[in-house]
Amino acid sequence: MRKCSVIGTGYVGLVTGACLAELGHQVICVDKDEEKIEMLRNACIPIYEAELESLVRNHLESGKLDFSVDIVEAVRASEFVFITVDTPSDEEGGADVGNVEEVARQIAISLNDYKVIVNKSTVPVGTTKRVERIIEEEMNEYHEFDVVSNPEFLREGTAVFDFLKPARIVIGSDSQKAIMLMTELYRGIDAPLLVTDPVSAEMIKYASNAFLATKVSYINAISNICEAVGADVREVALGMGYDSRIGFEFLKPGPGFGGSCFPKDCRALLRIAKDSGYDFKLLEGVLEVNREQQEKMVEKIERVAGTLKGKKVGVLGLAFKANTDDIRESPAIRIVSMLAERGALVSVYDPRAMENAKHELGDMVMFASDSYDVAKDADVLVLLTEWDEFKWLDFLKVKELMSNPIVVDTRNCLDPVVLRKIGFVYEGVGR
Repeated sequence: MRKCSVIGTGYVGLVTGACLAELGHQVICVDKDEEKIEMLRNACIPIYEAELESLVRNHLESGKLDFSVDIVEAVRASEFVFITVDTPSDEEGGADVGNVEEVARQIAISLNDYKVIVNKSTVPVGTTKRVERIIEEEMNEYHEFDVVSNPEFLREGTAVFDFLKPARIVIGSDSQKAIMLMTELYRGIDAPLLVTDPVSAEMIKYASNAFLATKVSYINAISNICEAVGADVREVALGMGYDSRIGFEFLKPGPGFGGSCFPKDCRALLRIAKDSGYDFKLLEGVLEVNREQQEKMVEKIERVAGTLKGKKVGVLGLAFKANTDDIRESPAIRIVSMLAERGALVSVYDPRAMENAKHELGDMVMFASDSYDVAKDADVLVLLTEWDEFKWLDFLKVKELMSNPIVVDTRNCLDPVVLRKIGFVYEGVGR
């Protein structure tokens, strides 16, 4: 058992803390938001993430997990200090590391003996060394420490699984002592362990997310060609996916990628490339295709509706993907906003993201009580997030509720044959 502190209680921090406790370590999670910490001490999780609440509850009871606002006490009591604070985009698209730097300063004045400081926040190349310099400059008296880059590869909705059963663990460090301790910390996880230098570890995170974003934009571009020539993008993706060099993951066309990682990390990598003198045209194209894809979805809805002005559009799904309440850079939110701006009367529903969406959309739309309420008197029903419950709706009932039986399925998760058979006009993506 190792003693760990996790600074920051967002998606990454909460999952990291709970999963380290699950591995048998003693963990204290720290946040400056006192109200949030009090909620967490009562096992009230402010985000929706599968299995996270039960994990937090179990380890609060076992005594392996605790929450605090006292970063000094937490750092002094720990052998490992994880930095998991947010790094939002700055005005030029780069990652703003102000939160990371502030935590580094607080760690510096808290050091009392040797610590492994683990940076899990997604940060620009060179931040590991930057954190190291800040701590050296700010510490009151010298204590030995090492800073390690240990990027996270968590997918919202499956983050607990991804932490405990990862595809790989990346450790970036020049210190053999820190590498050995990190290896011991993760001993309970069966996964390939890649040990590299800090700069390469930082680059691995950006390169991985940008490549996955490229696959999404690529298949969306292919889906547009499929529509134009009469091919079915599902069959095309299937034929591509069987090639082991390509694989099936991220070959599902839709309204584009969103969330807290892909857009932000692509912009940050573009900034890194620009600062290093490289014109990354390929990645610029990935982001442009993503922006255009959402505009194309609005154009598709407008085409099947005849016009948007005055038409009632029912929207199923607001989160950027299923199994999360996260609406950050959600394609659904952007599409809903564009529909409203073009004069549509928009009614929306999402199983988990309604409260978050209310802050973003305000009185621009009507918030429905359930999926059937969304369909009531709708001229068009648009599926924007692939929640399982939307796939199993009683579409005969939906048809009766709608003014016009038109469905635009931007996730290709409904059966067009069944829907057309019962009288719907069905429109998918690339089909």
